Amino acid sequence: MPMARLLRPFRRPRPGDGSPLPRFRWWQLLGRSLRTIDLPVDGRADDASRAFTVDVRRGGDLSDGVVRARLYVDGALQASSGLPARFDVPGGRIEVAISGFGLRRCHFVAVDGSETPLAPHRASAEGRREELHRRRPAFSRAIGVISVLLVVTGLCVELPQLVEALSRIPLIADSVGIVTSPIQLPLAVNLLIGLGAVLGGAERGLRLRAGWIDELAS
Repeated sequence: MPMARLLRPFRRPRPGDGSPLPRFRWWQLLGRSLRTIDLPVDGRADDASRAFTVDVRRGGDLSDGVVRARLYVDGALQASSGLPARFDVPGGRIEVAISGFGLRRCHFVAVDGSETPLAPHRASAEGRREELHRRRPAFSRAIGVISVLLVVTGLCVELPQLVEALSRIPLIADSVGIVTSPIQLPLAVNLLIGLGAVLGGAERGLRLRAGWIDELAS
């Protein structure tokens, strides 16, 4: 994802204090993203590698509620930043961005422009989803297709209704008139479609696929 696709500029990271990386706990399954990549020390393949880990608490820090990305090197805190974040590392940089359904970007971008997603922690929701894809790829792809269909269905239903709601704003109504949505569904059906879109977006978020379309559809 090029930088132009990020909705906000990267935040400036702050240096870390070297504190150790907290262990991943089972109750953090849905609220914490932990991803790692091993990189050569000097950016050369023949050098010893170090582990670069990005830790994001998607619900925000307990102290102030701000969602931050923290970069750990071999388990020691090196830097932290608000999102979207960019950390300079050997051979390139690590870029992190978030959506309403989790991380939508956590990639190492090499100096030649190539990109590699960081590997999720095995105990996290993202790691379990990746393990499912590795063990049962056909089933995983079917889930992915269903997720896309749920999001697209939600978008097709919600977008016309959103246009109608906007057209009822007096200033817009006086200029272009009220646009009536061709889709009129019972409230219960609307809620079910919205729930399906949320589930589809959440599943896509586990694979760094969720974006503004998923948020609009839900």
